[in-house]
Amino acid sequence: MTGLPRRLRALPLRSRLALLVAAAVAAAVAAVAAACWFVTREQLEHQLDQSLRSSAVDQRYLVGLYTYCNGDTTLPPRPFTGVTVQLIDSRGTVCVAPGTSKLPVDAGDLAVAERKQTYALHTVTAQDGESMRVYTSQLDVRGGPGTESGDLAVSIARPMSEVTDPLTTLAWVLLLVSGIGVVGAGAAGLWVARTGLRPVDDLARAVEHVAETEDLTVRIPAEGEDEIARLSRSFNAMTSSLATSRDRQSQLIADAGHELRTPLTSLRTNIELLARSDDTGRAIPPEDRKALMSSVKAQMTELAALIGDLQELSRPDAAQPGPLQVVALHDITRTALQRARLRGPELTITAELAPWYVRAEPAALERAVVNVLDNAVKFSPAGGTIEVVLHRGELTVRDHGPGIPAEDLPHVFDRFWRSPSARQLPGSGLGLSIVARTVRHAGGEIVLSPAEGGGTVASIRLPGAPTPPPEV
Repeated sequence: MTGLPRRLRALPLRSRLALLVAAAVAAAVAAVAAACWFVTREQLEHQLDQSLRSSAVDQRYLVGLYTYCNGDTTLPPRPFTGVTVQLIDSRGTVCVAPGTSKLPVDAGDLAVAERKQTYALHTVTAQDGESMRVYTSQLDVRGGPGTESGDLAVSIARPMSEVTDPLTTLAWVLLLVSGIGVVGAGAAGLWVARTGLRPVDDLARAVEHVAETEDLTVRIPAEGEDEIARLSRSFNAMTSSLATSRDRQSQLIADAGHELRTPLTSLRTNIELLARSDDTGRAIPPEDRKALMSSVKAQMTELAALIGDLQELSRPDAAQPGPLQVVALHDITRTALQRARLRGPELTITAELAPWYVRAEPAALERAVVNVLDNAVKFSPAGGTIEVVLHRGELTVRDHGPGIPAEDLPHVFDRFWRSPSARQLPGSGLGLSIVARTVRHAGGEIVLSPAEGGGTVASIRLPGAPTPPPEV
């Protein structure tokens, strides 16, 4: 039994569908044909029984047949054809016309002859082997020779071939029609399977093409709202997402190479100057050497920060930086303010921090707040003021710098994007991308907008946690 399903699974899908359709149609046709055959048999048998009950045999012929069986040499002619008639007395003696096969007598026939029941209806096999349907009824020939009581029974029989022959013909007709129907159903099922699975074939070819060529621009026409159309649209969306992801990856690699080239070139130039001084024995003046070493350290720091930012952005957008915890946003902001004051000692940084608890990854959230404050420090003029406010889950950082042009606002969260005015300042253009990514993972949003009177306002909105963290 297990071999057949394995063979079916080895067939193509359209062949399996065609076989299943043919099998279903065959079962339905077989059920209908069997029902038709049995109903027809019942009707034919009922009609035969009704015909036997309504058959009227001339009484004079029956009396003549009785007297013939009792010694009379004269037999009246039979007034009927295709019907067998025999007489039965109470002792089971049978009287038939010459040339007629006797029919077996059963208990029902004797009971009729003995006046114990009015009729009997049954099927018997005659002496010549033919199956006959027999109807036995009472016959009164009192006073006739050879019988004391004159009580007899007359059996009228018709061949069962009147029923079996039409049934045989009907069976062959049903078998032929069923065979044609099954073959037609199989052909129709194969055609329907080929037509219905054509989009699946297109999808399979598209997948094979993508696997062989890595061409993600392939699209499958999707018409309608059925499952095949939904599958085609899902495949198109998947390839579009993969193509976008690959383009972003390529762009990230290109941008990273471009950003890494600048510090590496400067670093290599400074190291070559130091190495050439050692190789040629020409000492670099102490002040110039100190400046070169400071530049090397700054470039190493910038390179390390850039590599860290790239590692942060290399994770998929769906991946969480770490497990979410209930953290105090006001404490994280206060820690970030300490670092910002060290980087801009000449600036005035004011803070109004109301308690607010959020669910986030602590290290990533602190880094995001630090990046926002670093941007404010970087673009604030000497002696300027930075205003930090945390109220009802909204953290705003307002600086008094040159601000961001309106045409640049849509790009501030793009990777490696830097405004023309900021390209001379240190940085990689990844800080705000990391901020936006971290805030989204925490379920919040960040918006940069121009401030009244000049400068920029960065607003971070984070949903509050149900409860503050437990006291330690």
